Amino acid sequence: MVAETMAAESQAMEDSVPEQIHIEVAYAEPETQVIIPLTVPQGTTIGQAIQQSGVLEMFPTIDLTVNKVGIFSKLSKLDTALRERDRVEIYRPLIADPKEVRKQRAAQGKKMRKGGGKE
Repeated sequence: MVAETMAAESQAMEDSVPEQIHIEVAYAEPETQVIIPLTVPQGTTIGQAIQQSGVLEMFPTIDLTVNKVGIFSKLSKLDTALRERDRVEIYRPLIADPKEVRKQRAAQGKKMRKGGGKE
């Protein structure tokens, strides 16, 4: 009887303690990159994980009202709940339009090829 009571109490304690999950918070600037491993309670959101990671103190230029965030390159909202092994990524604004850069490279390539363009 005592063993049953102890088992029930132990189960109740396990049920009340939230399960912990392992995640990472990543951010990169041209000269510096960080990946911060964290263990957080299940149900933690992207915004909460970013706050807990300390990355905002390391990089004061991060503005979560401007910078987009995601999980493994998929854009997400700050209130998205995280799962085991998720990597939260904070994205910087692009400094150049990738489509425009490709067009410029293609135009330069045509000029460089023999007979590809007029000079």
